Amino acid sequence: MKKRLFALLSLLVVASMLLVACGQKPTEAPATEAPTEAPTEEPTEAPTEEATPEPVTVTIWHGWSGAYAEEYQKIIDEFNASHDDIQIEASQVDNLSDALQVAIPAGEGPDIIEWVQDQIGRNALAGNIVPLDDYIDMDYLESNFEPAAVKAMVWNGQIWGIPESQEGIALVYNKDLIGEDQLPAPDDFDSLMELAKKFREDHPDMYYLCNQGLGNPDAYHVAPIYFGLGLSKYGGYIDDQGNVYLATPEGYAAAQWIADFRPYAPAETSHEICKSMLTEGQAAIWWTGPWAIKDIEDAGINYGIAPMGSPFVGIKLFMLTQNAVDRGHDQAAIEVMKYFGTAEVQKRLSLVNKTIPANSDALNDPEVQAIPTIAGFGASLNRGTPMPNHPYIDCQWGPVGDATTAIWNGSQEPKEAMDAAQAAIEECIANMQ
Repeated sequence: MKKRLFALLSLLVVASMLLVACGQKPTEAPATEAPTEAPTEEPTEAPTEEATPEPVTVTIWHGWSGAYAEEYQKIIDEFNASHDDIQIEASQVDNLSDALQVAIPAGEGPDIIEWVQDQIGRNALAGNIVPLDDYIDMDYLESNFEPAAVKAMVWNGQIWGIPESQEGIALVYNKDLIGEDQLPAPDDFDSLMELAKKFREDHPDMYYLCNQGLGNPDAYHVAPIYFGLGLSKYGGYIDDQGNVYLATPEGYAAAQWIADFRPYAPAETSHEICKSMLTEGQAAIWWTGPWAIKDIEDAGINYGIAPMGSPFVGIKLFMLTQNAVDRGHDQAAIEVMKYFGTAEVQKRLSLVNKTIPANSDALNDPEVQAIPTIAGFGASLNRGTPMPNHPYIDCQWGPVGDATTAIWNGSQEPKEAMDAAQAAIEECIANMQ
């Protein structure tokens, strides 16, 4: 038995050796690839908040004072509170001409100047201000502002400002002496003559009208006569190219009307004389402006205001400086200027200070029209001729005032006086050029 078991074991050993010899290998476990490492991710930075840009500070130099300045500051404070990108800083400067002459060339001037339109040409020639044609157009002006205010912004074919307020003269009459039916139509100078003649006949110790430019050298107060009788179509006594229009059919006609009116008005006049005549009942009408209203009210006069002719219109406006452009503040400054030109802002200022808005919607607002002085003078200025904005402005005052006085006192015939004034103004302009 043991021999058989031994023999069987021997056979199994031999068989195993034969299998190995024939090349068969025991089954191996499948090879596995080494595990790959997870891709390394770039560390991401935590999101950062973008830095808020600093607001543009727009500086304004102005001449506001009193309640007007206080209301402007409220308007500015409200603007600043509602704008993160623009802040306004306003400074009152007493002598703008001298200050700008030093500050603008040094780059230390304001971004905006609030001034009057007779400074446009001078400051444009000095390089202190820049035209606004790249920022606004005539459609913007004509759709927002009164006619004279629009014209006052244009010099040398370019736009130089955004209007703020306006001022000029009208007929201020004593309602206890004359009624509305005794007032002329605004363009009817023949009727004005007849009314003055009749009033003088009915009241030999009184006058229908006192105008300080009739009987006193004053080219400003007689402007409604010259312009109302035709010179307004030329833009006034002188245009912005230096052309003079006194020795024209319209100029001669106005001069003749003045000569014919002489018997029905006081021989000598001044602001004080005309004021006394109205407040003391010696004249029914004072041809004057808003600055005279306080004295009239203090005297207890029951007054009304009516338009006549085409008065000179003075315009306050905002101008953009060269410094603003150099600093890159121009777009922000224009936004501020347009804001001040809105009906909302100009209405507020008008209600506080009784200024006559240049913005037409503000002027025609019912609350504004409820103020008699604004409604009355506003109607007069709507027919007006803007004060010159060109550098020749100073050439007109003396010659026109002297010529009118010479006609009034009879020392020169109307045509002779107009020709002399024409020559004097042309000589002044030639010397400037």
